[in-house]
Amino acid sequence: MKRRTLTGGERADWLRLSRTRGIGPITFFHLLERYGSAAAVLEDLPSLAKKAGGKSEVPELSDIQREIDATAKLGAAHLAACEPDYSICLAAIDAPPPIIAIRGNRALLGQQSIAMVGARDASAAGRRMARDLARDLGQAGYVIVSGMARGVDGEAHAAAMDTGTVAAIAGGIDQIYPPQHAQLYDILAQRGCLVSESLLGYVAQARDFPKRNRVISGLSLATIVVEAAERSGSLITARFALEQGREVMAVPGSPLDPRARGANRLLKQGAALIESAEDVLNAMEGISPPSFDEPFAERFDARDADVPPALLRAVHEALSPTPMRIEEIVRAVDAPHRLVAAALAELELAGRAVTHVGGTASRAV
Repeated sequence: MKRRTLTGGERADWLRLSRTRGIGPITFFHLLERYGSAAAVLEDLPSLAKKAGGKSEVPELSDIQREIDATAKLGAAHLAACEPDYSICLAAIDAPPPIIAIRGNRALLGQQSIAMVGARDASAAGRRMARDLARDLGQAGYVIVSGMARGVDGEAHAAAMDTGTVAAIAGGIDQIYPPQHAQLYDILAQRGCLVSESLLGYVAQARDFPKRNRVISGLSLATIVVEAAERSGSLITARFALEQGREVMAVPGSPLDPRARGANRLLKQGAALIESAEDVLNAMEGISPPSFDEPFAERFDARDADVPPALLRAVHEALSPTPMRIEEIVRAVDAPHRLVAAALAELELAGRAVTHVGGTASRAV
């Protein structure tokens, strides 16, 4: 599908399909390419799910319209991944969020961005580094993206407020987390931009933050880590950035400080070492936003994907609770990749499989 502005009815169909139980981003775009429109997918969902041994749970259109109206009343709006105002950087990742809710200055999504993440319990030095980098990079023309968390995130947002900052949040676009950042949320809504792929009113759980982290890195040309422990969400964001083909940079820290071990490990693995905004600007030379003129079809080959019942059974039998590469499943069932992808989409819709960003799939448990 080419980039274009959807009609109100089309956007409601996209939102309804994306809110359907068992449909993640990968399955969403596979089905969209297979059927040509969200409306056509919705019409055939009951038969598809029944064929795969399950039952579809599609939200009522009235519920979707209430969400759209409540979002608009908040001063926010929904954007589909094919629409011009949707971030090109985010649209170019593997299976982007089909629909995002945005509140604030949507023009910021069209500017070149750099993500900045780090420890919630950041040191005074780490906080100062975050402020200095965000301020100087903002003055150099970059929008600063972060996750509105305590510590490094909050410092980066505050320092870049005059030049442009975007917060990706894990809950609904109306949910403030952490609660102590209520004032920061209000300022971002007025002067920056807030982005969420979650249902309005949804309160984020721990499992939702990695999804949020993928959006932070996806919105950005590069991700800078300022203090991060060995096991932290910041390193998850850095991993997503690498998978998305984006630059990863890190600020070095004392080997005696546990908050620096994750960032130092990134440096050992080849991340660019950052001591000032000048280092970032030098590392960004020659890096430009990805182009996204091609249709989604080139990444979701679903042509003539009529799945025989025998193949559905074979694919399901090949799956295990542990995610495995889809290429391994293709070899195991000895079928074309496009048919295996279609089978996985139908099994996921029926609640019997899960497809994961990064090209893996597992049996639903």
